[in-house]
Amino acid sequence: MDQTLISGFAPAPTAARMENHGSSMLKVAMRGGQDLFARTGSMVAYEGFVQYEPNPPAVRQMASQWLTGEGAPLMVCRGDGLLYLADYGADVICLQLNGDSLSVNGTNLLAFDAHLQWGVQRVKGMAKFAGQGLFNVAVSGTGWVAITSRGTPIVVDCGRGEDETYVDPDALVAWSSGLKMKGKRSFKASSMIGRGSGEAYQLGFSGSGFVVVQPSEDSADRLRARG
Repeated sequence: MDQTLISGFAPAPTAARMENHGSSMLKVAMRGGQDLFARTGSMVAYEGFVQYEPNPPAVRQMASQWLTGEGAPLMVCRGDGLLYLADYGADVICLQLNGDSLSVNGTNLLAFDAHLQWGVQRVKGMAKFAGQGLFNVAVSGTGWVAITSRGTPIVVDCGRGEDETYVDPDALVAWSSGLKMKGKRSFKASSMIGRGSGEAYQLGFSGSGFVVVQPSEDSADRLRARG
């Protein structure tokens, strides 16, 4: 085969722990002693010696609270080589935390360094508005996190002005954990935010930090694709 036909798709030399290969694939440089948590079923290829363990003990207790309808959501990966992850063609965003804290929608979390602190948390203030809580995964420390977005996301810097930023909960991917947040409901806004009829629910953010929003507010599509 003419190598020039595939040269444009070959991975570039690895420069960081996590990198994008195209917009929809994550490349992870695996090294001994640097374990990785990744979404179960997200591995599409690997080079070298890479092993994985689904539903490891560190995940089992927290997984019972992770209400994604997908059962045990994480596997632990270890070894030496290159690991490639993807999630149904969703866009992949790599974030390097430096003592930071990030709150991620459970269905949008693709992978993160196993040494980071993490836990499942209920987003406060949503139960009284939407009739149910919103569960997120809080990740903090120094290391790498990869999240997904259904389409190219927008990252809103909430610290640029005094106005609050309002987001449809179903379009929300992640946010800086230090942001102040409150729930809001409105009949008038239902035609602007969200696709449901009647009352609309939004989350308002303020303070210093950022919010990641995907160009889709129908998370049910993704769960149907998994089924």
